Amino acid sequence: MRVEQVTSAQNPKIRNLLLLQEKSRARREQGLFVVEGRRELQHCLEAGFTVRTVFVCPDLAGEDSFASLGMTKDISPGTTSTCHSEEAGGRRKNLAGEPLVIEIPESLYRKVAYRGGTEGVIAEVEVKERRLEDLDLPENPLIIVLEAVEKPGNLGAVLRSADAARADAVIICDPLTDLWNPNLIRASLGGIFTVPTVAASSEEAIAWLKAHRIRILTAQLQDSSWYYDVDMTGGTALVMGTESTGLTDLWRRAADAHIRIPMLGRLDSLNVSVSAAILLFEAVRQRNA
Repeated sequence: MRVEQVTSAQNPKIRNLLLLQEKSRARREQGLFVVEGRRELQHCLEAGFTVRTVFVCPDLAGEDSFASLGMTKDISPGTTSTCHSEEAGGRRKNLAGEPLVIEIPESLYRKVAYRGGTEGVIAEVEVKERRLEDLDLPENPLIIVLEAVEKPGNLGAVLRSADAARADAVIICDPLTDLWNPNLIRASLGGIFTVPTVAASSEEAIAWLKAHRIRILTAQLQDSSWYYDVDMTGGTALVMGTESTGLTDLWRRAADAHIRIPMLGRLDSLNVSVSAAILLFEAVRQRNA
């Protein structure tokens, strides 16, 4: 495996990294996305994604960064080196198909990093498309469905809640942002990798849920019951829309029940990620009762 040292922001590999961070079109065309941070990259690897290139700042990362990812690395500046992953039983394999390792100085890392505190590790990773048919569900699954939610921060926060509640899947319907947006990955803290997440049209999702006999519970203010009065112990899909317009009529008509969260103040809506957390943990409460 080659290990390169790059110091200039004008280097083609650095410019392409920035392009992947900023442009969804580039991510689609190249089939790559960017993961920043040791924890996020670890979750990415555990989920079976393939790393193409790893940008490392030695002053920030240190050798322990590779060890935390199950890697051992032998580097002499400017030479060819290897980067391996330890497996159970002492076996050793090349990490994710032998990615290229590029060492960059701290001054350059600060320019390409989205945020501080990411332990000096950024990676370009191959997109792995996931479909509804790929979901391997247990009995009585708990699923979150989001319709046309466009803010990456909201999607990321929902994924964190889904991970905390051990939801079985998140379905993003008619997404207005791509699932590999760096802001979404950052906001999810790697939840995009720990919770099976797929994108589909609303029509596809409804047909799939009904075919698997999963009850559709839509969060809406009109014609609805208190969320804690509705049974969530069986297979359940909690469906939410945007804060501004809510769910479309397609989902309202497809629902097995309409639910709402009590609003005791003067405002009539919660952030979608907060609503998702409330509903998810009501399902957890019912299932553990």
